[in-house]
Amino acid sequence: MFKLTCRSQNYAWGKLAADSEVAKITRNGNHSDVDDSKPYAELWMGVHPNGPSMVQGTDSLLSDLIAKNSEMVGEHEQGTLQFLFKVLSVRTALSVQTHPTKEQAAKLHASDPKNYPDANHKPEMAIALTEFQLLCGFRPANEIEENLKDTPEILSLLGEKSSLLESFSLNPQHEQESALKEIFTKIWSSDPSEISEAVAKLVERVKAKENKTSIDNLIIRLDEEFPGGDVGVFTPYLLNYFTLAPGQATFLGPNRPHAYLLGDCIECMACSDNTIRAGLTPKFKDIKTLCENTEYKMGPPPYFFDCTFPSEGGRLYNPPVPEFAVEELSSSRKMFCPDGSSSITIIVNGSGRFKSDGHEIAIQEGDVVFISAKLSQVEITDSSPDFLAFRAFTPL
Repeated sequence: MFKLTCRSQNYAWGKLAADSEVAKITRNGNHSDVDDSKPYAELWMGVHPNGPSMVQGTDSLLSDLIAKNSEMVGEHEQGTLQFLFKVLSVRTALSVQTHPTKEQAAKLHASDPKNYPDANHKPEMAIALTEFQLLCGFRPANEIEENLKDTPEILSLLGEKSSLLESFSLNPQHEQESALKEIFTKIWSSDPSEISEAVAKLVERVKAKENKTSIDNLIIRLDEEFPGGDVGVFTPYLLNYFTLAPGQATFLGPNRPHAYLLGDCIECMACSDNTIRAGLTPKFKDIKTLCENTEYKMGPPPYFFDCTFPSEGGRLYNPPVPEFAVEELSSSRKMFCPDGSSSITIIVNGSGRFKSDGHEIAIQEGDVVFISAKLSQVEITDSSPDFLAFRAFTPL
């Protein structure tokens, strides 16, 4: 059981240091100096080579220590951490994106390792720390039909494909999904000059409305963040737009389209950095791959409700993937059991102490702690009333 030094990422979409949960944790946990003029977007906790954690106070990579001491992780972890744990602080929208399946990831990595650096899939879960806005999963069919029929700028891009909207929401599910794939692909694959013209007309029309909806305001905001006619500005008409309250979560399986918009969250995923992008980004866009592989299922906002309360003082977020689960630890929690799995715990608020097998460490806001699979149980003592931590691990 020891503390880690973790790497922050200064992506342009991150919150500036003064408002960033990532910057606060980076500073309070002594992970690195904080430059108040920079955005702090992500803190990476784990062994991924793009942002590997170090053993605090040493020059040793966590990955190297695990490689030399295989008993630190469970046999089911296959010799290394199966997850990547993060904190995100979002100021402007992230790209419209999906993450591939394992099979797709292997093919993409083999054909284009520059843009797809891993041969692994990337299912992920976001748990809100503050109110967290996002677009995720296709809306119910009736909402998509109504939104598109009421948006002449999109109809102009669809052209003959507009006929697919006739009785769209009344068709059988498989026909709806097939039609949605054609609609989405036609919009996203349109000529860039036509997209730019359509976005400009849409934004002009929406700005002139006296009574604006939440979608109207988001359209204007996205165009301001990504000026020049980004096709991603159309996304709110197609994807669910919702807000997670602190503690609420969403799970993003393979090929589910999404875009984070604003707020701070804990995020856990399989150990991968593969992202298929198709809008709201200056980065490489792979529209053909995204349109071909996207999951076109429609429905309400995909809140994650499969949480359990194994003991007082926390809940367990256990998504339907083998690589990771996340446990919340609050001030009334007195102990937890590693159960043969290694874990990484981040202290988000407050302070306390971890005790296990005769070893004890003081913990405070910003600390990140690696806990070996060898430990039988970890006591939490002297926790402050505002104590809040999250522990990521690979379940047996």
